[in-house]
Amino acid sequence: MKIEKKILIVDDEVKITEFLGAYLINSGYTVHIAHNGKEAFELFKNHDISLIILDLMLPDMTGEDICKAIRIQSRIPIIMLTAKVEESDLLEGLRIGADDYLTKPFSPRTVVAKIETVLRRFECDGLASLPISYNNCDLTIDYQCGIVKKQREIVNLTPTEYKLLSTMAKAPNRVFTRDQLITYALEGEFNGYDRSIDVFIKGLRSKIESDRKNPRYVVTVHGMGYKFNTFYD
Repeated sequence: MKIEKKILIVDDEVKITEFLGAYLINSGYTVHIAHNGKEAFELFKNHDISLIILDLMLPDMTGEDICKAIRIQSRIPIIMLTAKVEESDLLEGLRIGADDYLTKPFSPRTVVAKIETVLRRFECDGLASLPISYNNCDLTIDYQCGIVKKQREIVNLTPTEYKLLSTMAKAPNRVFTRDQLITYALEGEFNGYDRSIDVFIKGLRSKIESDRKNPRYVVTVHGMGYKFNTFYD
């Protein structure tokens, strides 16, 4: 049985919501539309929304504020919709919890592709059961048993190191900011500075990387954060 996917579009431009909503309905999604923050929160609370497309500029509050408020209570995927293209704006959106970005103008086919990618990534989070190996069993992660192996030998990761690795590996090649790793991997149960994540990453690399100074799996994305890399040289 096909599971119904509900998309919430939040944008004050009626033409955009009508055009995009019609295209998403034709693509098999159920669509809810809000033209301001208040409507968005009502729909979010009263419907089992699968993903939110959220405009940054709204008449009653900013998209950033809405994103922050939702992130306090939910990990629902959020794609920011914006006319801003400055890197600082994109980084700020990722920092507060956006999963991806769409810039205006956009093609509806691109929107659907982004939605499918983000939903697939979200649905895989926490659902992996079979051990997954990389680079001819150089690294193996068994999510069901919570075991990590390096060259077929069990690696003794700390609980924090394992949470960080499994969170990133379930969304390969996605960039996580330090704040997102605290929220998603540690579920907010962390009282240190966000830069303390760097210390845990260093410890993780020392256990799973053949050369921790030139990491292959847990890669730094300068100015943004970290990702689990599967694009090997």
